[in-house]
Amino acid sequence: MKRMTKVAALAAVTILPLFALTACSGGDSGDADSSDGSTLTVWAWDPAFNIYALQEAEKIYQKGHPDFSLKIVETPWEDLQAKLTTIAQSQQTDELPDIFLMQNNAFQKNAINYPDLFSDFSDSGIDFAQFPKGVTDYSVIDGIDYGVPFDSGTAVTALRTDVLEQAGYTLDDFTDITWDEYLEKGEDVLAKTGKPLLSGQAGSADLPVMMLQSAGASLFDADGEPTIADNDVLTEAIGVYTDLVTSGVLVEVNSWDEYIGTFVNDSVAGTINGIWIVGSIQTATDQSGNWGITNLPRLDGVSGATNYSANGGSSWAISSSGDAELAADFLAATFAGSTELYDTILPTSGAVANWIPAGESDVYAQPNEFFGGQPIFQQVVEYGAQVPSNNTGVYYYEGRDAVSAALTKIIDGADISDALGEAQANVEFAMG
Repeated sequence: MKRMTKVAALAAVTILPLFALTACSGGDSGDADSSDGSTLTVWAWDPAFNIYALQEAEKIYQKGHPDFSLKIVETPWEDLQAKLTTIAQSQQTDELPDIFLMQNNAFQKNAINYPDLFSDFSDSGIDFAQFPKGVTDYSVIDGIDYGVPFDSGTAVTALRTDVLEQAGYTLDDFTDITWDEYLEKGEDVLAKTGKPLLSGQAGSADLPVMMLQSAGASLFDADGEPTIADNDVLTEAIGVYTDLVTSGVLVEVNSWDEYIGTFVNDSVAGTINGIWIVGSIQTATDQSGNWGITNLPRLDGVSGATNYSANGGSSWAISSSGDAELAADFLAATFAGSTELYDTILPTSGAVANWIPAGESDVYAQPNEFFGGQPIFQQVVEYGAQVPSNNTGVYYYEGRDAVSAALTKIIDGADISDALGEAQANVEFAMG
């Protein structure tokens, strides 16, 4: 199972001096040495989101364990990944915290490449059936759970209901539909209102990859081998994306800021992304009450196609050198067992639970006035339970980047089969 990839080895060589400098700076290295049976060290990023959630979880756990405390070390994701790579290379696992946050799409890559860094949850008592299988599968290796899902990356279609009304449509007309139906209605909305329904960053495969996962397909097979070339579902997804662009229903832009600006500044009438995108949508306060969410279109004529997918999300991992028993108990009582926690962090941070029981609370059922009174967070938890699994494998990011490069060529006129064949070859080269 354990193997060091060409990419991982290169990253370790590149990053080691940076980490060594940090560790020698005399600052807080974030290691687990402070653990005294009642303290856990955690690495996580984003003070307003992940770290805020940890602080609230700490308060809840302290109700039954007054001496408990968390030592939270803010660690941007890029730095966290660099530290894990360096520790794995040096085998200095005593530098690890007790718990660290992991991007879902990077979980398998790290757990397969660096199994010595992780503890599993076999004896934790956590009921992983209370999380969507499509999410827990990101952190399952050989049938064993290595991560507790945290924030949801469940994808939604967000639409301007006032624009739809101008064109004679409602949100229901875009619910449980296919991509062919979406394209047809999108062209009609564009003709009647002058507004495209979608925007996206040029050269980003995010939307085609969401389509791919919605049908339970992946860029890799169960053995981790790339399936980019001759992948009928991927070919269909890219064909849909190309039709969206050429019809004008989707407008490509050059940056993330421009993408956000298209719907905040009223240039387009919707977007499709992980639920976390509602935080950006709601910055357009002048559009309050004129938005709604629904599920995604499904691919036409594809076996296993659904109206559900995901983009993003993260999970908690327990290190191999920390206090695994205390860490598992803390996570079981909070992120995998506390409705109070999710009720607390949802209104303030917008952190939507993957833990399915949280969706049954009154807080999640509250109508959201910005979205026309819809209980959007309750809906998203229900969507999340229906998202198919995505086999990310060790080389997910290399695969996604290769498809993104191919997508640019295809939009410029390249043959789909040739471009995806080249993408597959590039990933195979990276795999060595």
